[in-house]
Amino acid sequence: MTDIVNWSNGAHGRKFIASFSGGKDSVLALYKSLKVGEAVGLIVMLEEEGKRSRSHGMPPELIRAQADSIGLPVLTAAASWDDYEEVFMGLLAQAKRQGAEVLVTGDLDMPEEGCWHDKVTQNAGLQLGMPLWRMDHVQTVKEFIDLGFVSVLVTVNLSLGMQEEDLGRTLTHAYVQELQARGIDPCGEGGEFHTTVIDGPIFKQAIPVRKGSVLRNGDYAFMPLELIAT
Repeated sequence: MTDIVNWSNGAHGRKFIASFSGGKDSVLALYKSLKVGEAVGLIVMLEEEGKRSRSHGMPPELIRAQADSIGLPVLTAAASWDDYEEVFMGLLAQAKRQGAEVLVTGDLDMPEEGCWHDKVTQNAGLQLGMPLWRMDHVQTVKEFIDLGFVSVLVTVNLSLGMQEEDLGRTLTHAYVQELQARGIDPCGEGGEFHTTVIDGPIFKQAIPVRKGSVLRNGDYAFMPLELIAT
């Protein structure tokens, strides 16, 4: 039986590697874990070509700008869905050699049975930390905003109540209320939207970005963010 306390507070007093998408949940999980543990770095999985992150479709240079502002190194690797687990395990092994004891993720609704992260961490000889696990969705996003994080919507699922006009919007309390009124989970846990965090209390400086043109692919619409050279 999985130790629930360990999942919620797995990074407490330990060195950890954080699974990082650059979005609000992974950033909030990192923030909470940095309060109680020591980060050795961030893990970012890339698509096969290595040009975009697997989770949120972010360009590697933008992720590295986030990591540089946070002050942590990044472990990256490109993978297809077929070899994703094998490649991810390789990054976990690398992180363990660098002193990591725990993998931190930003999952909220992970089931106790059949949790993929629980399986891979056990196989890698690591523990699992999910500081957002079982948190109320609305409370989670409100805490994120109250802490001073700034995030921009970069992907929306048009079949789940989202609109192209939502792209590029910043998560605020007023926008959270709007999403709720539209019947949308303001945490986006059903895949309604993804965000990119560009500023907040763990960032030394805001990430300068330019909003690109909206792209469509089936039910999804995207607004790429381009890093502005400084």
